[in-house]
Amino acid sequence: MKIAFVGKGGSGKTTLSSLFIRHLAAMGAPVIAVDADINQHLGPALGLDDEQAADLPAMGARLPLIKDYLRGSNPRIASADTMIKTTPPGEGSRLLRVRENNPVYDACARPVELDGGAVRLMVTGPFTEADLGVSCYHSKTGAVELCLNHLVDGRDEYVVVDMTAGSDSFASGMFTRFDMTFLVAEPTRKGVSVYRQYKEYARDFGVTLKVVGNKVQGQDDLDFLRAEVGDDLLVTVGHSDWVRAMEKGRPPRFDLLEEPNAAALRTLRSAADAAYAGRDWERYTRQMVHFHLKNAQSWGNAKTGADLAAQVDPAFVLRESVAAPA
Repeated sequence: MKIAFVGKGGSGKTTLSSLFIRHLAAMGAPVIAVDADINQHLGPALGLDDEQAADLPAMGARLPLIKDYLRGSNPRIASADTMIKTTPPGEGSRLLRVRENNPVYDACARPVELDGGAVRLMVTGPFTEADLGVSCYHSKTGAVELCLNHLVDGRDEYVVVDMTAGSDSFASGMFTRFDMTFLVAEPTRKGVSVYRQYKEYARDFGVTLKVVGNKVQGQDDLDFLRAEVGDDLLVTVGHSDWVRAMEKGRPPRFDLLEEPNAAALRTLRSAADAAYAGRDWERYTRQMVHFHLKNAQSWGNAKTGADLAAQVDPAFVLRESVAAPA
């Protein structure tokens, strides 16, 4: 299952995504965790110190390797240089699977040991001084989008992405790449404003969106969120001494997380698992192609000097039963 955590800056989405990742790992599930936020905080939230977090390999810096591997023997892609962030897979493309080992994971993922298990962590890499004035952050998240386009995941397999804050997620088609999107919202007017934006933008794309109320301190906060987001409110999370200790770099054992917050994480997993029954690989592939053609026309063809529409394989549908190329 592909799961995104979104929300305004400071809403607690990285904290909630890290808790959910810990919960999945404690249950023994295979997990790929991806930090796609401009502020690279997921590693520290999963217990890495500053030096370990700084040593994580940036996906954006390894984009040529990613493209070359995913291209495989796809005859519609003349060279890896003509691949862009939205390039869809086709016959002959190499696909990524959660449980396997492959050169992309070898180059870009690092194991993070957690209570009860381990996860693979991948990061886009920070926005550096060299990028200032010459680049936008979405060029870095392109490596994540390309990998998601080529990722085949099944039941009880999880890819959890901590997305960039606010409505910046809509600068690409990556917001359509998920089975479930959890929007973390505080019980404030600013807290729910991103929800309204996200709901409106995602309306025409079949995005499954649920709200996680964070920093909820009482009935008035709960009533406010219910009035603002209605049935999209899935669960709320309150104060956590466990989280406060984790933010100080001294997390207790994960099984000591307060029961109300542990129950909230179980609710998130149940909601994500329930989305499996509604998977529509044909729509997923159509949306992939839709955004690729938009990008090809607006900038991709000019940048690569190729007709990127020709990369679309009309007979190909990404699905769990797709066989790996020989």
